[in-house]
Amino acid sequence: MENLFKISGIILSGGKSLRMGKNKAFIEIDGISMIDRTINLFKKIFNEILVITNDKEQFLHINHAKIYNDLIPFKGALGGLYTGLFYSSYEYSFCVACDMPFLNESLIKYLISRLNGEDIIVPKTKEGLEPLHALYSKRCLSPIKEMIDSGKSRIIDIYPLLNVKVIEENEFIAMDPERKSFLNINTPEELDRIKRMNS
Repeated sequence: MENLFKISGIILSGGKSLRMGKNKAFIEIDGISMIDRTINLFKKIFNEILVITNDKEQFLHINHAKIYNDLIPFKGALGGLYTGLFYSSYEYSFCVACDMPFLNESLIKYLISRLNGEDIIVPKTKEGLEPLHALYSKRCLSPIKEMIDSGKSRIIDIYPLLNVKVIEENEFIAMDPERKSFLNINTPEELDRIKRMNS
């Protein structure tokens, strides 16, 4: 355990999965569910793993993670991040969605290495900022609550209120040339394409 970072790994699994038609967390890639893929990776990096959901009962069989229901239901990823940071035992947490099957250990550790007291460390690809592959401090809690109370639901809505370090793509692309870390799966078609890509 001593080689693990004193940081929490947060997995957001509260989406409705409407386009997929079933809970994305339990869809298997190479015989392993997406939630287990992420937990297996996080066990190598973080001292604590939290799964944030709107239906805790579905996840009670999950090992090596603490399961929490959203404190503020139906507020999307921003509400999930709020819940994760609230329950986290550490100052910093790394937050991802449950439907990102190709997370990269080296890239995550690189982002952690760039921490120097900021509130947020977020990578930026040619597609833009990646708020669901980023580090957040507990100092984000109050701004998140402020945004939720004002009707906002996007994580990036809190960024102007905080000290954010953006990690440009040219700094990390060698670790993940295909940017697979940031792939997420929303539809059966995307799932088929990703399974073909990984076969």
